[in-house]
Amino acid sequence: MNWKKLDKPEILAELTELSYQQKVLIFKHSTRCAISTMALSRLERAWQNDEMTQMQPYFLDLLNYRALSNQIAEDFGVEHQSPQVLVIEKGKVVFHNSHNAISYQDLQDLAH
Repeated sequence: MNWKKLDKPEILAELTELSYQQKVLIFKHSTRCAISTMALSRLERAWQNDEMTQMQPYFLDLLNYRALSNQIAEDFGVEHQSPQVLVIEKGKVVFHNSHNAISYQDLQDLAH
């Protein structure tokens, strides 16, 4: 999986702009959470770059960038969860899910 690191507010602004050209996935991950590690592992094992060309994935380490996670919750109006995925299209959240409900199949369906 070709994650782009989400570690600065400028990158959040860039990915929001990118969402007008293609869908963007944000994965909010807590390195101290077993559920988050499991969700990340399942997603990475299932991810097929050739199937997901219409969605650019971004990775946010919430423990190191909690303020940025809070900004995402505020900017997009989605309550913070960990782990959490958000799909952004045309500057708005079109899908979000968290914990064990994070599903590659759901993301794949959205990518087409």
